[in-house]
Amino acid sequence: MKVKVIPVLEDNYMYLVIEERTREAVAVDVAVPKRLLEIVGREGVSLTTVLTTHHHWDHARGNAELVRLLPGLVVLGADERICALTRRLAHGEELRFGAIHVRCLLTPGHTLGHMSYFLWEEECPDPPAVFSGDALSMAGCGSRLEGTAQQMYQSLVETLGTLPPETKVFCGHEHTLGNLEFAQKVEPYNDHVKAKLSWAKQRDEDDVPTVPATLGEELLYNPFLRVAEEPVREFTGKVAPADVLDVLCRERASFERAAEPLQPQARALLALQWGLLSTPRQK
Repeated sequence: MKVKVIPVLEDNYMYLVIEERTREAVAVDVAVPKRLLEIVGREGVSLTTVLTTHHHWDHARGNAELVRLLPGLVVLGADERICALTRRLAHGEELRFGAIHVRCLLTPGHTLGHMSYFLWEEECPDPPAVFSGDALSMAGCGSRLEGTAQQMYQSLVETLGTLPPETKVFCGHEHTLGNLEFAQKVEPYNDHVKAKLSWAKQRDEDDVPTVPATLGEELLYNPFLRVAEEPVREFTGKVAPADVLDVLCRERASFERAAEPLQPQARALLALQWGLLSTPRQK
């Protein structure tokens, strides 16, 4: 199983997963179809399926164009709002692409219909992978837009957090540096946070992706996976895991606002420059 990491838009990631024996390929979260098809052609593979984590335009807007260009292409996801959806998936459903197994994991919180995808190959020494969209990101998680804090806790800690620790995490956005800066605020004495932040700063200077990380690494510095740890509880003033997570989400939102994020007018201008829809960007 070969994974191509494809940076697009302002900070999004698309992925192309290649079954190296059959040369069949599966795409994850297609936002810019032209860029994806360039890589499909360069790799000499046959794109048969799109896995979409959630319906937001920066993860699904390329589906319709791909279906038009590649008749018979299958578009899968868990939310009927996903553009050009072919079939709706259920939690726990398993798919097969050659030697690649896919387990569909419903992970509500960012959106109610958010699906993450856990991939592995039988009798292969390579570690498994999870494509977590905006449910779990490097050192953070997506904003809680539709689900409850309890749902997000179950998605992050009970569903994704219990995958094998060697699992490679491929998320939907390059937010690692900002996430780690917030993690340092939550746990200022966590040496794993300090080391990862130093590493991420160097990656940012070199303009190279920070994905993937392993789940085992994430458990050491991602505060949203560490809601049972005493320093994280002390920061939030809460004990119940869902309450800890709820406070973390609110504190993170305040932290991001203080960092002077891109204003809506600037986002709209970028969208026009990219030739994208006028729908406000959601993350």
